[in-house]
Amino acid sequence: MTSPPPDRHDRAEQRLGTAAIAYREVGSAEAAAANLAWWDADADEYHETHGDFLGEADFLWCPEGLREADTGFLGPLAGRRVLEVGCGSAPCARWLAAQGAHPVALDLSAGMLRHAREAAGRTGIHVPLVQANAEFLPLADGSFDAACSAFGALPFVSSVDAVFAEVHRVLRPGAPWVFAVTHPMRWIFPDDPGPAGLTATQPYFDRTPYVEVDGDGRATYVEYHRTLGDYVRGLAGAGLELLDLVEPEWPDGHTRVWGQWSPLRGKLFPGTAIFRTRKPG
Repeated sequence: MTSPPPDRHDRAEQRLGTAAIAYREVGSAEAAAANLAWWDADADEYHETHGDFLGEADFLWCPEGLREADTGFLGPLAGRRVLEVGCGSAPCARWLAAQGAHPVALDLSAGMLRHAREAAGRTGIHVPLVQANAEFLPLADGSFDAACSAFGALPFVSSVDAVFAEVHRVLRPGAPWVFAVTHPMRWIFPDDPGPAGLTATQPYFDRTPYVEVDGDGRATYVEYHRTLGDYVRGLAGAGLELLDLVEPEWPDGHTRVWGQWSPLRGKLFPGTAIFRTRKPG
């Protein structure tokens, strides 16, 4: 094991006592506890760093800057009930509300939802907020016309199959489920936006979770890797139909560095995978 990479958020690591990196299996309960603590500890610094880019009522799909306003992946919005899974501070949900939708924003982290409430006060756009694990949605069957997730929840849950099954359950027939995740091929490269992030060091097919641990070996942060095939099989197993896989290209003139996203890497290989799916019906 080695020390955590330098681009992790220092304050959260200090609060949680993060001391090292391990690659090991992590079950649902341990992952949920670790990531709840992590995002609660990191919420303030995350928004200090990324809040201006994300906006307070804007729907960005990815660090490449793709917006729902331009893509229309979710289809017509006015009057529709839309679930956002892993909402963070819920700028996407507030944007959806501004378009006439009736969103519900769900996240594991109370710290992130605190930022959502504060942003609602500043914008005057209030949406229902739910604190829950995406593997166990406390929502009624067939109660939503669409569901979405922009880098929320899926990398941090033990079972993506459970999330897909839950999303299928709460969607009405014909409803879209669109989610964005880090492109799985990024797993093979170091989490570095510079030249060091251009050399493959990790096997693509090694699905052992990345885990940060404290001095006693307790997980303080957990992130899971799935291949493109894993996502496709998970969707099929949940009864969801894959319509498209979007791999956004790095836009000309886009200079922002976000974690391991950068113009250098973005010009060479994709950083984001957006799955456009729907519940048949």
